[in-house]
Amino acid sequence: MEAQLISRITDCVHRFLGPGASVSRLVGLAGDASTRRYARAWLSGPDAPPTAIVMILADRGIAMSSDELAVFAEAPPELPYVNVHRFLARLGVAIPELYLDASESGIVLLEDVGDVPLWDAVQGRSEDEVRRLFEQAIDQLLLIQLAGTARADPKCLAFQQAFDQRLFHWEFEHFIEYGLIKRLPQPIPPRHLEVMRQHFAEIARRLDRQPRYLNHRDFHSWNLFVHDGRIRVIDFQDALLAPAPYDLATLLGDRDTPTVIHPALERDLLEYYRTAWERGGGAPWQPQDLWNIYADCALQKAFKVVGRFHFLDIEKGKPGYLRYLPSTLRQIARLLEPRRDLTDLRRVLARYFPEIRP
Repeated sequence: MEAQLISRITDCVHRFLGPGASVSRLVGLAGDASTRRYARAWLSGPDAPPTAIVMILADRGIAMSSDELAVFAEAPPELPYVNVHRFLARLGVAIPELYLDASESGIVLLEDVGDVPLWDAVQGRSEDEVRRLFEQAIDQLLLIQLAGTARADPKCLAFQQAFDQRLFHWEFEHFIEYGLIKRLPQPIPPRHLEVMRQHFAEIARRLDRQPRYLNHRDFHSWNLFVHDGRIRVIDFQDALLAPAPYDLATLLGDRDTPTVIHPALERDLLEYYRTAWERGGGAPWQPQDLWNIYADCALQKAFKVVGRFHFLDIEKGKPGYLRYLPSTLRQIARLLEPRRDLTDLRRVLARYFPEIRP
């Protein structure tokens, strides 16, 4: 790690803990798909926690990490992570404590919530143990969605942007551009593009008509950590308003998750969500209505993932995410198979993705 960065981190630790504190060790951590980097700092000094996580910003992080969320006339006045953190902390969501916001220096110091994402925590566990951990995750999700929406704060950036028809359309087009047009050597026949866009537009319209609740937006098993026996929620800076089942569909179906959350367990967790939603004061769901919107959300998110991961490979030189595409495409195939209204879409996609049967 470069000397100038180490010096900045040390200065921030002194601001947090006083001049008697020191950094005994710094180790870079695996990054994500954004421009942020992370490191773990081992600390010493009076009242110092053993470790802290250092968020290192490429550009002060003021711009939203997702380009498609460019809905502000000018850059937000503070780091979106810090802005949303303040709101979620008031709700009691189990997010890492924010030790120091030094985003003007490109540094944020955070509580260390360990190295065990939910995905790793459920590996090799019994189905009952898996169920309990995912139920804990759903409890955090409902706190965000129900309490968060009920206590909406216009100063929180999450309430200034929404998953609307425009954004759903943007993500479907992202799939067409990077999952197909830029990936394949041969051109896509116009009639195939027309079929895809027609069905994608209808899904976007259906989702746009749904009531909107506060959503994390990336509520998957790699953004939920198991720390001291409880779920901790990270990477929430892109929170926004969306259909209620959007985050649930991400939790139960993103990347490789369907290899753990099989259809029977998925139905059980949907029922847990439905009943807990109603106990928390949410408007009652009919089970089939919840499934219909959940399935549309899951399908839309899967298409977004295919487009996004090919984009990261083609444009950003990050091919590592491609390993998740076979399971994501199998998820698309599973969700399309019972949908008579999407038969034409399935037939077109089957020409380009062997995981999808016509």
